[in-house]
Amino acid sequence: MRIAVYPGSFDPVTNGHLDIIERASKIYDKVIVGVLNNASKKPLFTADERVDMLKDVTDHIANVDVDSFSGLLVDFAKSKGATVIVKGLRTVADFEYEFQMALLNKALNPEYETVFMMTDSKYSYISSSMVKELAGFKGNLAGLVPPEITDRIEQKYR
Repeated sequence: MRIAVYPGSFDPVTNGHLDIIERASKIYDKVIVGVLNNASKKPLFTADERVDMLKDVTDHIANVDVDSFSGLLVDFAKSKGATVIVKGLRTVADFEYEFQMALLNKALNPEYETVFMMTDSKYSYISSSMVKELAGFKGNLAGLVPPEITDRIEQKYR
């Protein structure tokens, strides 16, 4: 069975993230979306809230599971039986950072391959940071995030 992990903070999940999840689910037998719980960052949503949102927006994809983790990605991947790490890319800047991370993960555990997937060009400008900034100014989130979670994002800014 080919199991892949798609890690990220997903604070909040965007349509670009969902695009990568849906496409990866067609390539791998199982995709585990790993929500990073990083204590040094101050996310808008708790790890549990992010997991819940991801479960809601991926419940139509039978071979996708969602879980949270802290610590090293390679340790999380190993605990899930995965051998592939999927990383979504929007820009060249994303590639430079993700390439370094892929090399580090390969050094930590040579068994893991990192696969880069370009998001659909219609989502290439969307980031969680931009979604949060727009929501803070009460902007329209339609087309940026899955409609199932729009109210949850807007509630954080009320």
